[in-house]
Amino acid sequence: MAVLAKIRQRSALLIGVIALALFAFIIQDLFTRGTFGQSSKDVGSIDGKDISFEDFRVKVSNVEKSGQGITSTEAANRVWDQEVSIALLSSQFDKLGLRVGEKHILEVLKSDPNIGKNPMFLNAAGIFDVVKFKDYFKSNPEAAQYISQKEKDAELNAKFQIYNTLIKSGLYTTASEGKLKYEMETNKVSFAFAAAPYSSIKDSEVKISDDEIVAYMKKNEKKFKADATREIQYVLVEDKASKEDEAEIKTKLTALLSGSVVYNAKTGKNDTLPGFRNATNLAEFVNANSDVPYDSTYVPKNALPAVDADKLFSLPAGAIYGPYVYGRYYAISKSQGFKAGVNAKASHILIGYEGSQTPNPKEKRTKEEAKAKAEEILAQVQANPDSFMMLAFTSSDDSSAQQGGDLGYFGPNQMVKPFNDFVFSNGIGKVGLVETPFGFHIIKITDKQDGIRLATIAQKIEPSEATSDKVFTLATKFEMDAADKDFNAAAKELGLKVAQPVNAKAMDEAFGPLGNQRNIVRWAFDKETSKGDVKRFEIANIGHVIAQYKGENKSGLVSVDMARPYVEPILKNKKKAELLKAKMQGSSLEAIAKAAGVAVQQAADVTLDNPVLPGGVGQEPRVVGNAFALTANKISAPIEGNTGVYVVKNIKTVKAPAIANHAAYVEKVKAQSASDASRVLPALKNNAKIEDNRLQFNY
Repeated sequence: MAVLAKIRQRSALLIGVIALALFAFIIQDLFTRGTFGQSSKDVGSIDGKDISFEDFRVKVSNVEKSGQGITSTEAANRVWDQEVSIALLSSQFDKLGLRVGEKHILEVLKSDPNIGKNPMFLNAAGIFDVVKFKDYFKSNPEAAQYISQKEKDAELNAKFQIYNTLIKSGLYTTASEGKLKYEMETNKVSFAFAAAPYSSIKDSEVKISDDEIVAYMKKNEKKFKADATREIQYVLVEDKASKEDEAEIKTKLTALLSGSVVYNAKTGKNDTLPGFRNATNLAEFVNANSDVPYDSTYVPKNALPAVDADKLFSLPAGAIYGPYVYGRYYAISKSQGFKAGVNAKASHILIGYEGSQTPNPKEKRTKEEAKAKAEEILAQVQANPDSFMMLAFTSSDDSSAQQGGDLGYFGPNQMVKPFNDFVFSNGIGKVGLVETPFGFHIIKITDKQDGIRLATIAQKIEPSEATSDKVFTLATKFEMDAADKDFNAAAKELGLKVAQPVNAKAMDEAFGPLGNQRNIVRWAFDKETSKGDVKRFEIANIGHVIAQYKGENKSGLVSVDMARPYVEPILKNKKKAELLKAKMQGSSLEAIAKAAGVAVQQAADVTLDNPVLPGGVGQEPRVVGNAFALTANKISAPIEGNTGVYVVKNIKTVKAPAIANHAAYVEKVKAQSASDASRVLPALKNNAKIEDNRLQFNY
């Protein structure tokens, strides 16, 4: 069964164009998941094709068990997207009558290296042997069941490859498109223009209402299309340490500095125990009194808390510093001494050879050839140290070549021994040649860091039981008050702040700035939750969230709050444009510019392919297009551009000379539209009738 196990480890067959995996799911032990009164046996449907809940939950379970560390909701979303894609694509395959034979399926299976390169399935010449492959699965019933599912996935993948090829073949670029591309690149226009920027009118002078934003979204529905959402407002009552709690933690830490007297029941006498100042075994003392274990390593200055780094790093041996804040801890530290050169920074140029462990050498060479090349590069670096970076870019076989050979900082024994010994035995600036199992390294030591060893007692800054009780009481009171009063008014009475509302979709996990709070989203979408309902949620390590369900957005558009940052500037510019147009009046361009309070500017030899105006204005395709449309010395009407309102006067248009063949430009257009095939699946989803019942099954 070792062969089957290997195949199972890496068996994903990809549906490539939309980067959506068609996973090969192995039937494993079924698990039981509770449901909340589901009214359907199906988890959903795509264009009338039902998706069985039983099949769906097995696939979700397999993804959860795949070792990728994803949540059950993430797994459900991934499987759902996959099921939708498979259903839509399969429908297209059936409409086209696509069929694949054994040859196609075998080619897909062989693309999996655990099958195609598996020694069990290769003949004496190292070629995949179909007979060996079939015989193995014939003699093994469990493997036969598994490969049967694999073949189904391979069949689907093979059909997709044909389908994708058909789509790409149908993408055609005409000679006329090539000609247009040529003219856009080569036709040139020179013009004078007056530009009244939108920024000349203050934003505060132009107001945009919610109704105007909704109207804009409705006109541009595709851009703002969204799943139905539910709006949830909430108050966060943080369960955090009070000032009194922090003072108590600091007092306890300070008390550890001095010795303590403890009664010894065995001797009947009091024993005086040493404190942090006089402890003989610091590691033992730290581990007995700290929430963070003792660390014996020397640390560089930049690894210390920024605010206290200077004082900590300059502590003489035996001296104590603190208490100080270290992240979410109060800490006291005792210096155990300073050490030079604890970390090093180096760059290298690696020259690999056949037989070395170099992953991807740039060229094949023998060990002797590699050594000769390394010695040659070493000589170049020694003659001109500044050439190191460029030589690394051009000659190194290591991935660090992209950084000029820079390996960053590293500690002792993090590199292979010969490399480590050279770096930590020599000073900054030293260049040398070292051989390791990876090949020959030309090494340059660029920096070293000194370090200090600290014994640190750190105690977490967390609320006391009394503080947590007060927080719980406040959160509970607000929950009860908010159920009977106005949510915002109840919060104000108790000195609490209502957070920005969250608009959640049914399968969201993230809840605003609080991250993964799936239980709050699920509650908002529960059938039993009504508009205005309030519920408290206890969030580990954060506190209490008191949420109110405000209502559902069924419009199919994103909320006004979400759209406003994008739409408001557009609508403001529209209103500003009308104000600016009213100013831009006159019989000549100079008069128009004067009326607008701007200067006349010049643009020379601008193309439609690169419609950039001078003076840092940026791209203004509408302005340039209007300039091309004018005859010489004619003045345009005011034009609404990207950054302001423009009036242009054509000075000269130079048309491209006619050429017989536009093939080179046809190829340019082809390259620009190469990814068009990837738009197929989103288009299919957009036109499909998709019913999603996952909420009924507690996903």
